[in-house]
Amino acid sequence: MNEINSKKNHLKWVLPLLILLIAVFGAITLVKSRKAPEKKSQINPGLLVETIIVVRQTERASVHATGTAEPQQEISVVAEVTGKLSWVSPAFVEGGFFRKGDKLLEIDPRDYRLAIQKTEADLARARTGLQTEEEQSGIALREWKQIELPDKGMPGALVLRKPQLVSAKADLAAAQANLDLARLNLERTSIFAPFNGRLRSKKVDLGEYVRSGYPLAMFAGTDQAEIIVPLPLADLSWIEIPSTGSDKKGARCIVSTLINDKRYHWQGTVARTFGEIDSASRMAKIAISVDDPYKFKQQKAEHDIPLVNGLFVDIEIEGANLGQMVIIPRSALREGNVVWLADENDQLEIRPIHILRRQQQRLLIDQGLQGGERLILTNISGAATGLKLRPQNKGIQQ
Repeated sequence: MNEINSKKNHLKWVLPLLILLIAVFGAITLVKSRKAPEKKSQINPGLLVETIIVVRQTERASVHATGTAEPQQEISVVAEVTGKLSWVSPAFVEGGFFRKGDKLLEIDPRDYRLAIQKTEADLARARTGLQTEEEQSGIALREWKQIELPDKGMPGALVLRKPQLVSAKADLAAAQANLDLARLNLERTSIFAPFNGRLRSKKVDLGEYVRSGYPLAMFAGTDQAEIIVPLPLADLSWIEIPSTGSDKKGARCIVSTLINDKRYHWQGTVARTFGEIDSASRMAKIAISVDDPYKFKQQKAEHDIPLVNGLFVDIEIEGANLGQMVIIPRSALREGNVVWLADENDQLEIRPIHILRRQQQRLLIDQGLQGGERLILTNISGAATGLKLRPQNKGIQQ
């Protein structure tokens, strides 16, 4: 019985040990029989970047500015005589248009017609008075000649009534001047448009009594609009400005504005410079002129939108011819005036460039770039020469 129990105890620890040895042997066999994985060389596809093809071509400088359209001519219409407004044009309303010579207003002319009749009568009396004095002077001379006196000499001015004759001539001239003034005042009772224009504001209406010098309306010309724009001094050297008294036109301009998501354009020219620098902004001012802003003279206009007074506009001024240039976007310029290029091996090249001119979102490059090269637009962290790239071309830079 004891022998049987001893055998059972022996199996209790031998059997687990045997199972463990078999498992270890099996694991070692599996490990040794497993094939090592094949080693594959990894290919670097390169960093994905966006590029554009730059083009070298003849370019002109351009200067961008902004301003507000205003009439080139604007006057205050004032009364030159006193009286009551007896007639007003139906178009005499704010915004009303007039051609040169159109009648705007009329002041009651009856008093001035009567003044003409009175001065005509005064002129007739002055003529009669002069004729009478001329006759009296002639009679005095004949009478003096009939007097028999030894060594009587020449007759004096009083004898010949010369002072009275001079006074009569002066009276005639004064009467004629009064008649001319009365006729002029009668003409002034009718007020006409001095040039093609538009009524910006009116201050009187029918039946109102006005005095000489009283403002009647503000009248703005419609033949030309003008835009006064401030520019940095450096920009003036790039554009053509006509000299004073010259008939030569200045640089051409494109005037534009955005209305309801659509951009409208007008043609303009640089008219003049103000010849001074603003003490606060240190900017120079030039005037841009736009002919026929209301399109009255254009039979086939690009659009019907007028360049109205007070409209805020963008202006692109055509500058000097710069020769062969490469234009790149400002976003492609890197710190230190360098650009990134993708070379023929699709590797990063860092190259310095020379910027001739900066124009809004564009840079004009005269040295450092050639046509056909691939300019990188993507920002790269830790950019270094030779970095492997995967360029994605977005087209040609215009």
